[in-house]
Amino acid sequence: MKHQLIALLAVVAVSLTGCANLQNQDANHVIDIAEIGIPETTEPPTEPAFQKADVSFAAVGDNLIHTCVYKTASAHAADGIVYDFHYCYDEIADRIAKADLAFINQETLICNGKLELSGTRVNFNSPVELGYNLADMGFDIFNMANSDVLDKGAEGLEYTLDYWDALQEDYPEVTVLGAYRNQEDMQNYRIVEKDGLKIGFLGYTEHTNERVLPEESEMIVPYIGDSSLMQMQIQELSQQVDCVIVSMHWGATDTHTVDDSVKELAQKMIDWGADVILGTGSHTLQTMEYLTRADGSKGFVFYSLGNVISGQTDNFNMVGGLGEFHICRDNDGNITIEDVGLTPVITQYETDMTNVRTFPYDSYKDRMIQSHYLPHTSGGSYKKWSWEVIDTIVEENVPEEFRRNYTANSQNEETDSETEQEE
Repeated sequence: MKHQLIALLAVVAVSLTGCANLQNQDANHVIDIAEIGIPETTEPPTEPAFQKADVSFAAVGDNLIHTCVYKTASAHAADGIVYDFHYCYDEIADRIAKADLAFINQETLICNGKLELSGTRVNFNSPVELGYNLADMGFDIFNMANSDVLDKGAEGLEYTLDYWDALQEDYPEVTVLGAYRNQEDMQNYRIVEKDGLKIGFLGYTEHTNERVLPEESEMIVPYIGDSSLMQMQIQELSQQVDCVIVSMHWGATDTHTVDDSVKELAQKMIDWGADVILGTGSHTLQTMEYLTRADGSKGFVFYSLGNVISGQTDNFNMVGGLGEFHICRDNDGNITIEDVGLTPVITQYETDMTNVRTFPYDSYKDRMIQSHYLPHTSGGSYKKWSWEVIDTIVEENVPEEFRRNYTANSQNEETDSETEQEE
């Protein structure tokens, strides 16, 4: 290109000389490069420092597999399968599958078929089919840092770690956190990459129902009381990834009230570098909010997502939440948590606690309220079950700006009436 331009300029010079004696020629005429078609050079466009990214995330709370839950899975199994849990979750399965990543607090142990099944409090051990069925549905992130992780002692925890290792051979996309074989395993941070974003996961529990690992065991369950460990891990991990998500099994049980100590700790964690906190452990739905750091950036906390399914017998345990949000990165590398929302999910069971299932609010019907066995259970003390009960729980605990797939009960009543007319 450079040689062609020199030749062209020479031709222009000769032409100018030949025209010097022409009459009426303006001796002061200036040649404009644009007039003779010499192309202009332009700078190539500057690439942005970072590529934009957007990862969708779904999260549910405590997966409490009481005896009635795995009996339901047995009753709905077929083709020689002993337990099939798809029936229990199929009403939310499409919403889980749609997310890029989906989290669940796996509250009960799965002891790899080595110990007797149990679905009673502080003694949980679930069928081996459970984890595989949940992975089939699209759950990717399983948390074990919760109060029931030592229900079967060190032996049960080791069997459960063996179980998840085997499952990950079939489902390599699955990530398990919150209980570790040793110090090295715990410091091997769980990091998942999606759409060019690196997302790191940590999990902690407030207690393990007064059970502890023996001193000689190398296995580790991280406790919330070890705040120096939490701070170190959150700060370290935040330097390695774009987004840090922390599972916290904390606070008082069976209450919608968030402890002040929980709120204070949440702010500290956001300040240390956590971007999202997924709270569990109360077995009830609790509020949620953005928390602001000193530099003006924000993280988000779900204080408690409640139960996704259970065999509990109080009305406040029946309503949990499916939290959803997007992890977004702009061209400057800034990470924001956007489009946060929560769809209420409702545990339904029928006569003698059969047919245990979880329903999103917008799929729940009048006839389900009428057939719910809660008012007839022997345990618990909060037996009333109605749209008013459900709506009160939602509206007192989910800020309006975060409510999704929720329009009180009138929409559902109308849908039921239309369905009944069609039938």
